Amino acid sequence: TENGLAVAKKEYPSDVALSLLTTKEPNVFLSENFDGQDRAYVIVPIVPDTVFALSVWPRNTPFLDTGVSTRLSALLPIVMWLASLIVAFWALNRLAINHIRKLGRQMRRFALNRTLPRGTLGPSVPTELVEMESAFVGMAESILRDEATLEDSLRQKNILLKEVHHRVKNNLQLISSIMNMQIRQAKSEDARFVLRRLQDRILSLATVHKNLYQNDDLVRVNASELLNEIVGQMLSVGLASGSGVQVEQSFEPIKIDADDAAPLTLLVSEALTNALKYVSTVEHGKGFISLKLIQTGPEQAMIEVRNTIGNPEEVKSGTGLGSRLILAFTRQLNGQVEVETTDGVYQIRVNFHVPTDSKMIYDY
Repeated sequence: TENGLAVAKKEYPSDVALSLLTTKEPNVFLSENFDGQDRAYVIVPIVPDTVFALSVWPRNTPFLDTGVSTRLSALLPIVMWLASLIVAFWALNRLAINHIRKLGRQMRRFALNRTLPRGTLGPSVPTELVEMESAFVGMAESILRDEATLEDSLRQKNILLKEVHHRVKNNLQLISSIMNMQIRQAKSEDARFVLRRLQDRILSLATVHKNLYQNDDLVRVNASELLNEIVGQMLSVGLASGSGVQVEQSFEPIKIDADDAAPLTLLVSEALTNALKYVSTVEHGKGFISLKLIQTGPEQAMIEVRNTIGNPEEVKSGTGLGSRLILAFTRQLNGQVEVETTDGVYQIRVNFHVPTDSKMIYDY
């Protein structure tokens, strides 16, 4: 009713109690209201034994003039049922669905940008929905606190890791400086050569740690930047000015795991040392060294070192340690090595796996 309960009670049938009309079937009848006016009544059950819809029309309503008994019996229950459904849907939409949608929007907004609701659902919201909103806000605040704690822990961990890499790099450079002093005091060329090779390997490791602590991502490192720096260091020492050796470098920016950075740089260091040893015997202006790092597949890469070969007899025979180290570093990279010599050009090629995702780190 829109007119208030007091007005509605006057329209009740005066000779029939409402409790007697709460049957399971729709009912249509004529009676007088409490003011003695003729009325047509229709009562339809909405929820059995719980909710009923009562419709009242004046007796002189044009719709009731002809065939009241048949028309009312056939049409009015259907009209009342449809009207009741509309009212029920409107009430459900106003009291529940709209608030549930608003609560859903709040949850989606929090999931996207971690924004808490600015206000509550409203004073007319059912208690159950208010409790749901309170539980959601409490859960969201707890998530924000936990995420802030995790971010602080991660930041502290990254700072500590960078400090570790920085100190390791400093210690390796200190060892390199001590070895440099020992090289100057070495009495034989063989001893100086061995110490320089060890120094190159130590500097390669120092470069790896330097790139790790300078990089924001402590898990993966750019292989291009790493190899450019290491190759530059070795060429500045191993190639004299005016040697006439042409050097080509082409390194694609491939991200590799920190665990793979050390074997990759040491492998390139050993291969480049071997190339410098043989290219030194080539006639002036005809020697070249080529280094390439390319992506060959979705999770595959290849490192290639090529150099000209002069007179092998002029090269002092080594111990074979470099070749064994190259094989060992290749196994660490889960790769395969190919060695080929054609037309005075020595070529070493290593195909290795580059996982897209970082390796799982277990905290025991």
